Amino acid sequence: MINILMIEDDPEFAELLSEYLSQFDINITNYEDPYLGLSAGVKKFDLVILDLTLPGMDGLEVCEELVRKYDIPVIISSARSDINDKVQSFELGAYDYLPKPYDPKEMYARIMAILNRVNKEENKTAATPKSDFEIKGDTIYFKGEALSLTPAEFEVLSLLVKHQGMTQSREQIINTSATMSIDSQGKSLDVIISKIRSKLDDPKRIQAVRGVGYKLV
Repeated sequence: MINILMIEDDPEFAELLSEYLSQFDINITNYEDPYLGLSAGVKKFDLVILDLTLPGMDGLEVCEELVRKYDIPVIISSARSDINDKVQSFELGAYDYLPKPYDPKEMYARIMAILNRVNKEENKTAATPKSDFEIKGDTIYFKGEALSLTPAEFEVLSLLVKHQGMTQSREQIINTSATMSIDSQGKSLDVIISKIRSKLDDPKRIQAVRGVGYKLV
């Protein structure tokens, strides 16, 4: 069953939509008060249908909180026709905007299209192995620990991290580095790679590809 949170201050409209969607095994829980909707355990729902004209809190504020706190798909369902409302909704992270009045069939189609898209994105993310390396600003983390790197070492390793699993030629690595000739004081790329390896608890992660260059595995 698909569980949807609806925040809509027109109970008759919410009931009509709920009755139609129930035939597709979609359950709607509606709250007329946006504050109650936000405190209803948003994480247990698959999607939110959100009106913009609500008592006590504008729907755009609700949309911002839903996306920021819960990262849940939001469909705006509103009679407000101002293009600025539509633009701002998308800027805040809403997945779709359906102006009232609309046919429930269209809402059903949009719900299913969004959930299919979200499922594909989640499956793609799950199928992609998480790297032990993470670049944050001018620091590289390996297995959660910050590495102490010279500027030249940072440039070389960050290039390998960004293209993990792919061989980078010596020319590519050297040409990408703006500081290697200064920071390495004339030392070769091989020496820089050796120094990076010594700072990893798994030096075999950087492999030499004979006659070509290096790659991070």
